[in-house]
Amino acid sequence: MTPPARILVSACLLGQPVRYDGRAKPFAHPLLERWAAEGRLVPLCPEMAAGMPAPRTPAEIAPDVAAEAVLDGAAGVFDRDGGDVTAPFLAGARKALDIARRQGCAFALLADGSPSCGSRLIYDGRFQGRKQPGMGLTAALLRRHGVAVYAEDEIDALAARLSA
Repeated sequence: MTPPARILVSACLLGQPVRYDGRAKPFAHPLLERWAAEGRLVPLCPEMAAGMPAPRTPAEIAPDVAAEAVLDGAAGVFDRDGGDVTAPFLAGARKALDIARRQGCAFALLADGSPSCGSRLIYDGRFQGRKQPGMGLTAALLRRHGVAVYAEDEIDALAARLSA
């Protein structure tokens, strides 16, 4: 019998206070509860895994730049004060990929909007609270390496994929 598929999950969605503001982004859903009971979930905050503190200064990918450009070394991630935080964001993405591989995670459920975990929307890099279509570094790196990434509001699609 094949063991159930493992799922890398943003730790903030599971109630861990790891976000930039030192808070969680709890996502209560019966599927998450079931998957946790089945031992499928691998919680991770890429930014905390890279050694960043919580709370920390908000950061966004540079304006008009895709995560892939950052992964390829052509752009960066900056905090609200103008500090370059590209290195820890890249380190967190790489740690997430390493953990996904070691834990056998073919799927990820990540907090949308984050410069790390956003899979459909990210902030526009101008620190004005506006979101735009795009991916965070972790989501982009995981996808680049074949991990299927879902935002929290796509949990039903993830469940359908797991059942297929």
